[in-house]
Amino acid sequence: MASPLAAVRKFVTDLLLWTFFACGLAASTGAGAVLDGTQKDAATAVGGVVSLLAGSRIAKKPRIKAFLSRPGTLWFLFLFNGGTAVAMYFAMDGVKGVIAAAAMGLVSLGAAGGLVAGYRERRRPARRPAPETPWA
Repeated sequence: MASPLAAVRKFVTDLLLWTFFACGLAASTGAGAVLDGTQKDAATAVGGVVSLLAGSRIAKKPRIKAFLSRPGTLWFLFLFNGGTAVAMYFAMDGVKGVIAAAAMGLVSLGAAGGLVAGYRERRRPARRPAPETPWA
C-alpha cells in the first residue's frame, strides 16, 4: 500500500497532466475566437504542443494504455480517424485541409499498426518445450 503522501503526489500529478491537456486543447482550438494574427498562430501552436506532450504522458499510464490497446478501441480509432481525414481533406480548403487530413490519417495508420501487431501476436502459436533428448 502506498503512503498517503505518495497518493496525494499521484493525484496532483494526474490532475496537472489532465489540466495541461485540456488547456492545450482549448488554446489550440479556441485561440481564433479571442486573438488575431500572430498571437492566434502562436497560441494555436503552443496549445497543440502542450496538449500533445501532456496527452503522450497520459497515454503511458497503465489503465489508459490497456484501454488504448484493446481491439475495439483500435478499430474505432482506425475507422473514425480515417473517415475524419477523408472528410477534412474535402471539406477544408488549401494547406490547412491537407495538414489536418494528414494528421488524422497518421492517427488512423497508428491504430491500424496496433491492430496488425495484435493480430500477429494472437496468431503466433504457443511454443512447445524442447524435448530433453531429441535423437533418442
